[in-house]
Amino acid sequence: MSIKPPFTDLEIEKADSGFYEGYSLPIALISKVIMVALVIWALVLPENASSVLSAVNSSLLNGFNSFYIISVGLFAFFLFILALLPATGGKKLGTESTVPEFSNFSWFSMMFGAGLGVGLMVFATAEPLGLWGSNPVVLSGAVEANSAEAVQSAYRYTFLHYGFHAWAIYVLTGLSLAYYAYTREMPLTIRSALTPLMGKAANGMLGHIVDVLGVVATILGVSVTIGFGVSQFVDGVYAVSGMDWLMNGDAEAPKPSTVGLISALLVIMGLSILSAVSGVGRGIKYLSNLNLVLSVILLLTFVFFGSFLFAMTKFGAGLVDYVLHFVQMSFGAYGPQSADAFTAALPEAAQALPAEDIGAIYGSATSPWGSLSGFTDGLPASAASLDAGAIYAAGEQGRQFGWQAGWTTFYWAWWIAFSPFVGLFLARISKGRTVREFIFGCVIAPAIVCFLWMTILGGTAIDLELNGGAAGSLIGATNTAKLFATLEQMISGGFLSAITIMCVVLIMTFLVTSADSGILVMNTIMSGGEQETGVKHRIIWGLILTAVIGALIIAGNSGAAANPFGALQNAMIIGALPFTIVMVLMMIALTKALYRDNLRAKQ
Repeated sequence: MSIKPPFTDLEIEKADSGFYEGYSLPIALISKVIMVALVIWALVLPENASSVLSAVNSSLLNGFNSFYIISVGLFAFFLFILALLPATGGKKLGTESTVPEFSNFSWFSMMFGAGLGVGLMVFATAEPLGLWGSNPVVLSGAVEANSAEAVQSAYRYTFLHYGFHAWAIYVLTGLSLAYYAYTREMPLTIRSALTPLMGKAANGMLGHIVDVLGVVATILGVSVTIGFGVSQFVDGVYAVSGMDWLMNGDAEAPKPSTVGLISALLVIMGLSILSAVSGVGRGIKYLSNLNLVLSVILLLTFVFFGSFLFAMTKFGAGLVDYVLHFVQMSFGAYGPQSADAFTAALPEAAQALPAEDIGAIYGSATSPWGSLSGFTDGLPASAASLDAGAIYAAGEQGRQFGWQAGWTTFYWAWWIAFSPFVGLFLARISKGRTVREFIFGCVIAPAIVCFLWMTILGGTAIDLELNGGAAGSLIGATNTAKLFATLEQMISGGFLSAITIMCVVLIMTFLVTSADSGILVMNTIMSGGEQETGVKHRIIWGLILTAVIGALIIAGNSGAAANPFGALQNAMIIGALPFTIVMVLMMIALTKALYRDNLRAKQ
């Protein structure tokens, strides 16, 4: 029985003339309405926007935390299976005569540039230090926070968040786009990846909605990246210049002020728009080359002046530990623990405590940010004679859920929101590669680079704290200031000033590269896969991106619990959920496409 040819007649209707010539009106207008409405809401009612986004995010995490965790675990295993199967791993992204456009060296270099971005500058020291103090092993009571014994588990989860799972998210999107674009010669846009499931419906409103979800996810993913990067940029400028107006006025724990963040954002986005207007050939290419050179200089500074030997021992032990726990971390999802479930898990003597005291204990015992000693010190007088360890153990599920939702699920949502951007980039540079080359090359190679970066920079920060030289100054610094605080402990004098200035430049170039690449990707999706898009639309989307980030920073800093990135992070996790569903459908669609194409090849 012959199998009919796959549906490839994808027709994305575009405007023939006028302002939106060459663009899909439904995609462009729906995306703009959503983003403009978000900006107006955040500016006119900042406290309301912040509280509503927080409440919606909490509700979604309570219901969908396991969905995020298990979906990403499936993505990783799905890709490894595809790569290992002879029938699928040997398939070429293109025709049999297609050859790779780039050499292996250039291909790996560009993946290195994609992997080493703003997130790694911000979290190179902040991630290992943060996980050293709080991770599932610490929360279970197996090891003490910030101890020598906690270092290995800190790197287990650092590698989880920046390793194979993270790149599997990017590669699933990229492989789906590349397969249809190069093997079936379809437009390089999100809806192409769902044509095996959608068929002709991809030409209608359903296809528009899929592309809009890709645009919205990209905007919110890039927004969080820019937000963190701008904060670190302000910290760096402050470290170099000492300009007090950039900070919040707190001498003991200075943080970037709203004025400082918005000022830096305008500078960065102005440069990004200029770079996006100049096009990939000039702006992004030159900035990427500069990023690579400065990144190597920063890495070598830590190799020669940091704790390199300490870091390398932790790299080996952490990598083995990560691989051994890979399956458990892929699918070990937690759900929230209700007050009733906590009460039922308490020792019998504790269940007899007054309801008000049990409520207070519940909040403390299920908090992922505390410790057993802190919990014990805060017990009400009525529980002073009870076994604090047993009471604390009753809240472990709540602690593990809160930690997973605050760390791992946040990262999965961030990478999912960022995946249309990175996936399109990986697809563009991988034409002519086999499926196996694409998966192993784009998952393993950049993940190892991330591991080394995090270990060398973060290991130095941990070693400085372990040896007592830092005396808690690195742990106490804000996430975006930890890199500069580590440099201050490591080097001094004119060399410190020079490296700090170089880091500020590196952060700026990473920010500009991320923003202008994001602008170009958004325009590619809205133009139905066209790689060359109109200058005016790049400018407009650059301004919209600036407004989204600025408005959500203002909203996040409103209210009693001010957090400049709270609203940004909440909006991003909310926006990533529908695109996670799209990615699950991409996985199913790619399975169907590969299976049926193999059957067709045997006819």
